[in-house]
Amino acid sequence: MVSLPQSADTDTSAYKDSSQPIATRVSDLLARMTVEEKLAQLGSAWVFELLSGLEFDPARAEQLLSHGIGHITRIAGASSLGPQAGAELANTIQHFLIEHTRLGIPALIHEESCSGYMARDATCFPQMIGLGSTWQPALAEAMAAVVRTQMRAGGAHQGLAPVLDVTRDPRWGRVEETFGEDPYLVAQLGAAIVRGLQGSSLREGVAATGKHFVGYGMPAGGMNWGPVALGERELREIFLFPFEAAIKEAGLQSIMNGYHELDGVPCGASRWLLETILRDEWGFEGVVVSDYFAIDELERTHGVAPDLATAAIMALEAGIDIELPSTKGYGAPLRAALAAGRIDVALIDRSVARLLAMKFALGIFDNPYVDAQHAPTVFDTPDQRALAYDIARQSMVLLKNQGDLLPLARPLGSIAVIGPNADSARALVGDYAYVCHIETLIEMRDEDNVFGMPIPDKHSLTTSFVHTPTILDVLRERLPDTAIHHAPGCTIQDQDSAGFAAAVAAARQAEVALVVLGEKSGLTDSCTCGEARDRADLGLPGAQQALLEAIQATGTPVVLVLVGGRPLSIPWAAEHIPAILHAWLPGEEGAAAVVDTLLGSANPGGKLPMSVPRTVGQVPMHYNHKPSGGRSHWKGSYVDVSNTPLWPFGYGLSYTRFALSNLQVDQAATPTDGRIDLRVDVRNTGERAGDEVIQLYIRDPQASVTRPVKELKGFQRIHLSAGAQATIAFSVSAAQLGFYDLDHAYVVEPGEIQLMIGTSSADIALATTVTLTGPRLINPPKAFFSTVTIK
Repeated sequence: MVSLPQSADTDTSAYKDSSQPIATRVSDLLARMTVEEKLAQLGSAWVFELLSGLEFDPARAEQLLSHGIGHITRIAGASSLGPQAGAELANTIQHFLIEHTRLGIPALIHEESCSGYMARDATCFPQMIGLGSTWQPALAEAMAAVVRTQMRAGGAHQGLAPVLDVTRDPRWGRVEETFGEDPYLVAQLGAAIVRGLQGSSLREGVAATGKHFVGYGMPAGGMNWGPVALGERELREIFLFPFEAAIKEAGLQSIMNGYHELDGVPCGASRWLLETILRDEWGFEGVVVSDYFAIDELERTHGVAPDLATAAIMALEAGIDIELPSTKGYGAPLRAALAAGRIDVALIDRSVARLLAMKFALGIFDNPYVDAQHAPTVFDTPDQRALAYDIARQSMVLLKNQGDLLPLARPLGSIAVIGPNADSARALVGDYAYVCHIETLIEMRDEDNVFGMPIPDKHSLTTSFVHTPTILDVLRERLPDTAIHHAPGCTIQDQDSAGFAAAVAAARQAEVALVVLGEKSGLTDSCTCGEARDRADLGLPGAQQALLEAIQATGTPVVLVLVGGRPLSIPWAAEHIPAILHAWLPGEEGAAAVVDTLLGSANPGGKLPMSVPRTVGQVPMHYNHKPSGGRSHWKGSYVDVSNTPLWPFGYGLSYTRFALSNLQVDQAATPTDGRIDLRVDVRNTGERAGDEVIQLYIRDPQASVTRPVKELKGFQRIHLSAGAQATIAFSVSAAQLGFYDLDHAYVVEPGEIQLMIGTSSADIALATTVTLTGPRLINPPKAFFSTVTIK
């Protein structure tokens, strides 16, 4: 940290004394604040509202910041500034607030951080759905630690991650930002992100933000912001679970509300969610921030408030502390409501105190400035890129490998490289990558730029990919002696087949055809996945299916690589294409990870975090369904299609083989307040080293309310050399086996529990039962995660 020149400060106020407890500092500062200064802390300002061009404008700052500000929105993410320039701007803004406002309260600067820090020159990691496919919480924590380092160097203090939404609907465009369909997997990876961002001490950390509270991943029709229809029991057991775990297990510091409504009540106006559950039941002590424009939407979209003042009152009373991304409802409308006696100043004090406590905990008062010259040294370093590669490599999911077509035999005389994603660096990144937001600004029409954002030139977009090779680039590097015939064939969305002839000719010249298809992630009309890019069909977009069939018809063996952010329904490909690899959105090192997997220097070991439906008509398709209905009862099928997924949750192949054996449980019976200890042997029975994910599922076959046919309660990814064996030991608390009863109390009931060990939700190799004995426990202390050891 560095200090900018400032006036001598002999003020001995308690809030300026770093030796005082945070509560004392908050109380002292709050007592000194005027109403205007308090209201200012509840609001925020886009960074570009303070700029003329890309330069700080003191006149604009005086207009917007004269009473202080709560948050500054996206210094890096809403500009085209590099690390040093962004850090310098952060210092300038803080200097203005400290030197030119009465109390000198610094701002909290927040940024997006979904697949890495959304900033120019920051490391672009795989999108979250790919990280979910690694089944590696340690990788999630390591990635988030890099984000923490880069954000702190740039002067930022809060990351708008992790996304803790459980989703079962791949039509929804934001599937790619999630960890998939299972609450346990989402919770494990989400808690790891929280730990990585916040670090061991928040003074050196970044406040993590769990979003979107809650149920956002199940919108009606799969459409963004759509109403969500969930019963309270399902809401608590599936969708609230990752948030509760992140708070209680990892100390999550901030929550962001969802845009949607639950049972007719917008989440941003729900006191039941934001106060009763979040604070009264769970004991959350952090800060609730609004999703962008969510307070406006109470009036504009949901129609539950007649005006913005009423919307602001509803949000504040419900428990939203801070309005993002800029001050609207919590500005003049809330001020007028307070003057008219429509709201108690105590509610304002409550939210201000929460934010001030976070600012003190983050050390912003004591160390408001950063060393701007140092910032570039922690951006996209070789170690960070190596981590990005490792995550991408471990995220690869091999869906099919008929006849062991993969890895490709070498030497390889010729290969055709076909498809719209084969030679596109842009296709490799998720919707909250920096380049996607720059692209949005570049493509934005003047009439849509209602915030006056500075529009970068196309050079900013181009320079974002200077160090991001395409799959074709890496193939040329790895195979210098192979004849490579490249033809895109088609674009992502268009139905134009003019390029088919060249692609077919390329395939006919080659020993194997690599066809790289899928989607493009982002926020513009050219994108097919990402925020607000929802789809009614889950097949390959545009002419891609026809292109794939044309290439397959040549008789050349085909390897299909899917690049995109959602599971795609591709039953024809599953039947006719011998090898299929799902690469998701693998980030800046993704091309190398894809090619190394195809050539065999990397062995795929990723597992699906979502079930892949055969057709969109099966949606919602998820493994942990209830026992009634066609999926598990009577004839068990639709009239026109199987009731099973194309590929199940937890599925993924390897270039080697594994065998599970010798399942042992230490106790045939355990009390309802006890533990279940079990272990299983896993052996690599193939001829090369590889990874397997051992998955533990349970079922409660008879309970006071219906229970799912399977529930994930533990997992462990393990790397084994050829012929090697290890023992995986799970210890499961009986409190993990609880559920919400008829009265919505959390209970653990005595009775039989089925234990299942497998390599996917459908591939169960071993099973046994234990019995929970003793009394029925009501609201026992909750346990979230099993412990796993490798012997």
